[in-house]
Amino acid sequence: MKRLQLITGALALMLATAIVLQAKEITVRGKLQKTVEAGGWLIVSNDTKYLILNPRNFQGNAWFKESTNVEAVGEVKEVMTTFMEGTPFEVKSMQPADQAMATPGRDDRRVTRVNVTGDSIVQAQPDTAIVTISVVTQNRSAIAAQQENATKTDAVIRALKAAAGAGAEVKTSGYSLQPMRVYKENQPPTITGYEARNSVTITLSDLTKIGSVIDASAQAGSNDVSGIAFTLRQDRQARDRALSEATREAVSKARVIATALGGRVVRIVEVQEEGFQQRPPVPMAEYGLAKASVATPIEVGSLDISSRVQLIAEVETNL
Repeated sequence: MKRLQLITGALALMLATAIVLQAKEITVRGKLQKTVEAGGWLIVSNDTKYLILNPRNFQGNAWFKESTNVEAVGEVKEVMTTFMEGTPFEVKSMQPADQAMATPGRDDRRVTRVNVTGDSIVQAQPDTAIVTISVVTQNRSAIAAQQENATKTDAVIRALKAAAGAGAEVKTSGYSLQPMRVYKENQPPTITGYEARNSVTITLSDLTKIGSVIDASAQAGSNDVSGIAFTLRQDRQARDRALSEATREAVSKARVIATALGGRVVRIVEVQEEGFQQRPPVPMAEYGLAKASVATPIEVGSLDISSRVQLIAEVETNL
């Protein structure tokens, strides 16, 4: 009896292996129907029911609803489901039956995947400016250079706050006190004095005040403008526009490839956003102490906001 059980088990294993090896794509035609299990779908073909294992891949199509006649290509799977209503069927492609009949030579068509990228650059006006201003003092004595710098920096910060208004943010972004050395050939370096540097960063939302802020700081004692950076804090609208255009370009590329291959895009399999990038404009300015009646001119320009989308599409062709 034990030997018979072993032989029977071995035969069952060989049969299961043969079924797996012989699994191949089949074409099923029938009507879509909901199952007793919530969220489940069937393809009912005459007296046979096929349980769709991956209905979410197709539910975005307008034609995917009850009683629609469809033609689906896929594989029967050996899996267990909750209610076992129908033969488990993993669908690779599906379309309405009338569309499938209208496609000549469909049985000879093949589905392949194409990977394309969509890029987009949109321009937007920046809403924030970041200006870095420094006070640099030098003296033979370290304490003298430091104290002079502290006095001038205090005056500069007060002038910055007054010129920028209540909505601006002013903060210290760097401080250093370093010796100044003279180098001579074949001699050790000699310290001739000390340089103190105190850097202040001011963030403005009113871009019309940039020139007057620079002028006020210069008049108060600053002597170095490290640079001006522009950014877009409220960037949601521009980002959405860039993402939309990049997606449309990727879809357009997929359709061009499909047309060149003599086919069409069946569906979009995957879309990945590869991120955004802001390219700030280079500000044009004349730094330094301006005349009493003329503010330092600043031309803001536009920001370039770029977006990239990677898309995988299924293309049906005759090749």
